[in-house]
Amino acid sequence: MADTIFTGCIPALMTPCKADRTPDFDALVKKGKDLIAAGMSAVVYCGSMGDWPLLTDDERQEGVRRLAEAGIPVIVGTGAINTKSAVSHAAHAAKVGAKGLMVIPRVLSRGSSSSAQKAHFSAILEAANGLPAVIYNSPYYGFATRAELFFDLRSRYSNLIGFKEFGGKQDMTYAAENITAGDDDLTLMVGVDTGVYHGFVNCGAGGAITGIGNALPQQVLHLVSLCEKAAKGDATARRDALELEEALTVLSKYDEGPDLVLHYKYLMVLNGDTEYTLHFNETDELSASQRRQLENQYSLFKAWYASRYPN
Repeated sequence: MADTIFTGCIPALMTPCKADRTPDFDALVKKGKDLIAAGMSAVVYCGSMGDWPLLTDDERQEGVRRLAEAGIPVIVGTGAINTKSAVSHAAHAAKVGAKGLMVIPRVLSRGSSSSAQKAHFSAILEAANGLPAVIYNSPYYGFATRAELFFDLRSRYSNLIGFKEFGGKQDMTYAAENITAGDDDLTLMVGVDTGVYHGFVNCGAGGAITGIGNALPQQVLHLVSLCEKAAKGDATARRDALELEEALTVLSKYDEGPDLVLHYKYLMVLNGDTEYTLHFNETDELSASQRRQLENQYSLFKAWYASRYPN
């Protein structure tokens, strides 16, 4: 496994917004600093958690620039509705001092075409100017990157050093068995909060990109640490990791659904981070029942964690 920026636990930052529904970059930078101080190894911006489809290219790049200038190690998401914009994000990331790229497939136009995706990925990796990059594999993008395409790209772009898997356990197992396990210079990143144990212990993952870690950094870092120990054969850590992951299940499963940003922003608000109260679309909000369910499950988890780990 390569020693790169793609190790440890990395939260995918959400974008706080002001009363006028524009990004609050001061709050973004503050949260990035807080999470690094808590023990996170880097941050991701701007992936799905950052609401990239709802921001302009200029807004996204200002957020990246502000994070990089603040000394926060930032990995940049390249999601875009066309290759030209994705290339622009990659080039900008390299220019302002970002530390890595999360390369997202082409969407909408010819998204199911392997040849179109090859050209799209190639253009991004070319523009990256050597920045280490991982392919972001997700069923939500409608395209599954398989080993043949991955290694075709890697043969031409040595900065492609890993794979972030957002699919289920079967997808993560495929990535380990067919892409990352055979080369110590490649890294598998767990990309979904419900797959941390499986990714580290069963698939040899080198790191995790988390959504819920924005709101529960201590507990998610604890889970990752237990999984890292379990992956080395520690029987006690294995038991404790499974117990903690199960206790987190209801909250972490929000990462698998379309309302993940709404749920995790609301968790932030419950923590006192009121700058996450609003969303860019006024109609984007949880129902009263969703809020109550989240509140109840969050209270239950906090009570369990305090009882299980009183110190």
